[in-house]
Amino acid sequence: MRKLISSGSTFEASMAYSRAVVDGEWCFVSGTTGFDYDTMTISADVAEQAEQCFKNIAKALGQGGFSLADTVRVHYLLPKAEDFEACWPALRKYLGDVRPAATMFVAALADPRMKIEIEITAKKRT
Repeated sequence: MRKLISSGSTFEASMAYSRAVVDGEWCFVSGTTGFDYDTMTISADVAEQAEQCFKNIAKALGQGGFSLADTVRVHYLLPKAEDFEACWPALRKYLGDVRPAATMFVAALADPRMKIEIEITAKKRT
């Protein structure tokens, strides 16, 4: 069973992707930024953006019947490597007990206001 999940962001329709895709016991969450989708605003602070990323991801996972506790893999993308440490408190807050496999990449993001993007893969626990 495949289910497409949308955040309601106009970017998803424009760029032909889903916020998340559930396929059986797996959920693949697209790279998610720190935009507050209700207001379409984004903080200038990387740590606040990381916090909002996790809120957005948790909402998408919840729509698919998953939670952050189901996370098995996470990718962090940041334009500046030196910003990553400021995000660590949010990482520990949301994934500290889960401890998924993780990779951090340094890469340019689509909008210069974006300071972090997070992608998650989750699998239902048995």
